[in-house]
Amino acid sequence: MTTFDALGLDERLVQATDALGFKNPTPIQEKAIPVLLSGTKDLVGLAQTGTGKTAAFGLPLLQVIDAAQKHPQALVVCPTRELCVQIVNELELFKKFMPGVYVAAVYGGTSIGQQIRDLRRGVQIVVATPGRLIDLIERKAINLEQIGYVVLDEADEMLNMGFQEDIEFILQNTPNRESTWLFSATMPPEIRRVSKRYMKEPLEITVGQVNSANKNIDHQYFVTSAQHRYAALKRLIDFNPGIYGIIFTRTKADAQEIAEKLTREGYDIDALHGDLTQVQRDKVMGEFREKTLQLLIATDVAARGIDVQGITHVINYELPDDVEVYTHRSGRTGRAGNTGVCMSIVHMRELGRLKQIQNIVKAPFHKLEIPSGKDVCRKQFYHFMDRLLQQDISHGDYETYVPMLEEKFADISKEDILKRVAASEFNRFLKYYENAEDLNARDQRRERGERPQVERGAYGDRGQRRDGRDTKGRNFGGGGDYARLFVNLGTKDGFYKASFLQFILDMSDLRKEVLGRIDMKEMNSWIEIDKSAARQMIAAIDGKNYKGRRIRMNDADSRR
Repeated sequence: MTTFDALGLDERLVQATDALGFKNPTPIQEKAIPVLLSGTKDLVGLAQTGTGKTAAFGLPLLQVIDAAQKHPQALVVCPTRELCVQIVNELELFKKFMPGVYVAAVYGGTSIGQQIRDLRRGVQIVVATPGRLIDLIERKAINLEQIGYVVLDEADEMLNMGFQEDIEFILQNTPNRESTWLFSATMPPEIRRVSKRYMKEPLEITVGQVNSANKNIDHQYFVTSAQHRYAALKRLIDFNPGIYGIIFTRTKADAQEIAEKLTREGYDIDALHGDLTQVQRDKVMGEFREKTLQLLIATDVAARGIDVQGITHVINYELPDDVEVYTHRSGRTGRAGNTGVCMSIVHMRELGRLKQIQNIVKAPFHKLEIPSGKDVCRKQFYHFMDRLLQQDISHGDYETYVPMLEEKFADISKEDILKRVAASEFNRFLKYYENAEDLNARDQRRERGERPQVERGAYGDRGQRRDGRDTKGRNFGGGGDYARLFVNLGTKDGFYKASFLQFILDMSDLRKEVLGRIDMKEMNSWIEIDKSAARQMIAAIDGKNYKGRRIRMNDADSRR
């Protein structure tokens, strides 16, 4: 197998990788490092999260910069504060034996004054989030004209979050760069356009298949009715007592509501969503990393850039709309060669979309039964017994208490003692699951031997919807329960359909079930929404600002 010293790395960097226990490079490292060490070749690296991309660009960066020059020579741009901090921490480990090399992190949510002072002390590598970097450029607190190397890490996530204009602004302000290195898990058209416009004949390296899932992840799905979704979530958590994972929801309202419910029921869980301040976010993430929290529940936007080692499970409380989003969610587990599980809770109408995701992700999805109450109790009981047998009794003065215990339990059999121990631990579980119902959704027609009805989606024949409206939103047969809203946001604002859906639901605290069809254009969009919820969405969004532009939202019919 290839070793790091065979890639052409400086011996000090090889010494650092040895100290970290890294002997053999991952596939993306093996392919990218020799190319990047030249310092003159543009590169597009496509690989899933958790495959070692930071070392793939970080080690070459540390080698090609000039430690004698105390000004920014390399710039790494990434989508979130968490990823920014993580990259800096890894670079600090890699440069352990390279005195005189300095790295600075610049990101929002903390003192810009301190970051400016850090830059003035003299750094060679700057790791930044787009917003804070542009702030520093406009304040003339950082000069990018001497930047020779630009790395765009998690490029697809940055574009998905609406940073396309920011990325282009940053690239325009680094006119003397010798090479641009773009790393991404997926390859949407927007990334292809950026690479064509700002990169010179980039070498494209692909590890695995674009959009494909990590092979170390077991993809599972469970079919239940919409009203049983929360009960199914709770049962899946209980059936996996050693779980350390992330639960994904569509909206911040769902994230907060589910976190509050599970907390009241005794689970170690907290929510991560857009309403949290940076201090609150740091507190939640700190507790999750330290495993004070067993579970984190998050929206897709809030979870961008989270990289926590040892996550055993990812649970999709609801399926995302875009395959890219599913890939990023599932990629939070099964990292660095470990195995992981991605579980999705779906109802019957979502099976078609699940099949589409499976076809594009190119990984097998396994349909499993939601465990019964007895299954959960049995699993918890075995877990408790394992913990009991593994309990360390070597460091306590337990021998002193053995005679007292023997005297106390002299008239009780060993079997009764074990029953009492089990009862003290499991009474709550046994009572809760005593009469637990079956949460699995069944196709009643199939069980009766009948041919199941073909699912046609929202639209029937000749463009007419089942709710009595055609594809243009006109009413047919009295199905007028939808309103049609206009909003002056579109694809030019950096939105995909999934990110736009997330944005409007987060802003309005509404659930996806109230929405119908969304028609996105370049400059504006039309949204079908349940009439009972239309006023709430308009009140929440109309008049707000997005990237310095005032949002207009109103009833589309009233504009005619």
